[in-house]
Amino acid sequence: MRHVKWARWAYTALCICLLPSDFYAQTKSTYAGIGRTATSAEIAAWNIDVRPDFKGLPPGRGSVTQGQTVWDAQCASCHGVFGDSNEVFNPIVGGTTKADVAAGHVKSLRDNSYPGRTTFMKLSQVSTLWDYIRRAMPWTHPKSLKVDEVYAVTAYLLNLADVVPSDFTLTQDNMAQVDRLLPNRDGLDRHHHLWPGKEFGDTGKPDVQGSRCMHDCAGAPKVASFVPAYAMGAHGNLADQNRLVGPVRGLQTPDAAAAPAAPSSAPAATPAPAAAPTPTPGPATVSALLSTHGCVTCHAVERKVVGPAFREIARRYSTRADAAAYFTGKIRSGGQGVWGTVPMPPQAVA
Repeated sequence: MRHVKWARWAYTALCICLLPSDFYAQTKSTYAGIGRTATSAEIAAWNIDVRPDFKGLPPGRGSVTQGQTVWDAQCASCHGVFGDSNEVFNPIVGGTTKADVAAGHVKSLRDNSYPGRTTFMKLSQVSTLWDYIRRAMPWTHPKSLKVDEVYAVTAYLLNLADVVPSDFTLTQDNMAQVDRLLPNRDGLDRHHHLWPGKEFGDTGKPDVQGSRCMHDCAGAPKVASFVPAYAMGAHGNLADQNRLVGPVRGLQTPDAAAAPAAPSSAPAATPAPAAAPTPTPGPATVSALLSTHGCVTCHAVERKVVGPAFREIARRYSTRADAAAYFTGKIRSGGQGVWGTVPMPPQAVA
């Protein structure tokens, strides 16, 4: 009997020893009753950043041609076909020359008359660009690109910036070589306390020298400036333009047409007679407008083509009070992500 009991205990101990390490990670906690230690799989899922020394860079490859395909489908609506648009965000490409590539410094950064700054004017490491694209893009669904697609988009941007040729393929093996071709590769200053880690030349000395001010503190904060109500909706509803990632949400801003009029010091004029209401256009007029502006290339009345069917759009927004103003803004500014990954370009309509 004692041998049977010993065998049972030995078997139980063996089973416990064979449990995966993640089992202990799920139960162990520094503070009783508060959370648990992350498992190795959870840590690996979040540990995706790529350092300037390329630690963390996953293997992969992507050509300039492949990158253009991804770019046109998921990036061009915000950044422009050639990455030089400033309509939505600051330009990515521009302001660099082949002479900058040879020198390692961007001349236009020292020119105060140059109208702006682009990403490639300041970029000093390819890993920074690669890492940001992988973690934060596309705007409407970040982290959705495959690793090879990130390589391809990065290669396409490098080609637009005249860093690599059009037949180039970017891989984990040649990224360090491309680093040595960036126009501003020598423009980064590592000798300051803001740069992390001794391995990257951190001096341990703060940039600014001074003492803390702990006297004559101000009382309650006072708002010094604000956007007036009549201007809040000048660019549409900000809540609709904010992506649903992270804790930040855009402000619900009223439509510019519905907001109070701007204050004026001029005397009130005699009110003009009310204008006749604008008649609702009939089906023939609407059909002509859709054909004139090329809408029927991507949309049909009853079925999805490239974009959703008109009736499907109408059903989704049938209960929205500001539907007309919302669609006016969407048509004029374009968009992507609500109905899929294919972008709708901005439409120049009155």
